[in-house]
Parts: sequence; structure tokens; C-alpha cells
Amino acid sequence: MVRAAIGLGSNLGDRAQHIATAVAALSELGSLHRVSSLYETAPMGGPRQGAYLNAAAVVDTELSARTLLDRCREIERESGRERRDRWGPRTLDLDILLYGNETIEEPALTVPHPRMTERRFVLEPLLEVWPDATLPSGTPLEEFRVAVSGQKVRKVEAVVPDRRTSAWLFVVVALAAVAIWWLGDLLFG
Repeated sequence: MVRAAIGLGSNLGDRAQHIATAVAALSELGSLHRVSSLYETAPMGGPRQGAYLNAAAVVDTELSARTLLDRCREIERESGRERRDRWGPRTLDLDILLYGNETIEEPALTVPHPRMTERRFVLEPLLEVWPDATLPSGTPLEEFRVAVSGQKVRKVEAVVPDRRTSAWLFVVVALAAVAIWWLGDLLFG
């Protein structure tokens, strides 16, 4: 089992829905460990286009890096992604940011992601869900945050609730339902 970090981005259509759908699909590629909040950012490079929503997901997977990339591309295609312009607008973009402690240089697959340390819209969500993430060299990604602090990023909302939050929310709702039933029975016999 390898821990992989996936960067997610969308700036066409229902951006939040594209990312939520991608998160659900990523959960089928292994054990979804954590998903970051959404971050809204201006596009970097490419033609004029709208703002992006970005997020990061951490998944424990048994898939090879190449197979993981292929599956990510399938998820992109299913969302309507068309690869036309480099850095152009897209319904969904999935990038493998980290794949364990491996360094991979193959055609169409470079891990760690080559521009990850230069982009706040990648580092902020990734460090939210994997604060002690490091490059294969052992360099903590946190060390790169200061260099990109001038890049504008706005935290928007959570993509999916943290598993612990979901469990507590379920308990609270269940207890509230029992309390309402008990009060109703007590008051109205």
C-alpha cells in the first residue's frame, strides 16, 4: 500500500460538483485517507479563463503510479475534460503530487509534481490534509510555503466531511432523534 497525494482542480461548469464527483471516484482507487477544503484561486498561465477551485486528496492505494495516472485520466474524461490548450480551462484536472517516497520520471508522469513547490494553490490544500508531507529527499513541503505566500488563495469550504466529523455528526443526530421521540412520548403519552 502506497500513500499518494492527488491535486484536484476545476474552472468550468459546476466546479465544486466536478471535484466532489472526482473525490468519490478516487475513493474507489484505494482507501481515501483525507480530503482538503476547497480553495479558490486565479489561473496561472494559459489563456484568459475563470477562477479555479482546487483541493487535495490523500489516498492509500495498491495501484502502481502509472495505473493511478491512467485512472485519474479516466475520471477526468468522465467529467468532460478535453485536453486542448496547455494550462487552459478544464472541467477537471487531477495531478499525482506525491506517490510514497518515489521519484518517477516517465513520459507524461513526473512525481513529485514538478511545479508543486511553486504553487500555493497546490501546497495549501495538500498541507491541510498531510501536514508532514515531504519530498522524496526528505525536505518538508512546509518549507516551500513562505516562498509562495504572496500568491492569492481563498479557502472556500470542505469537499467532504472528515470521517471523524461524520461519525460525531451521526451520533449527535441519532441522539437528537431519540431525545425528540422520548420527549414526544413523555409529553403526549
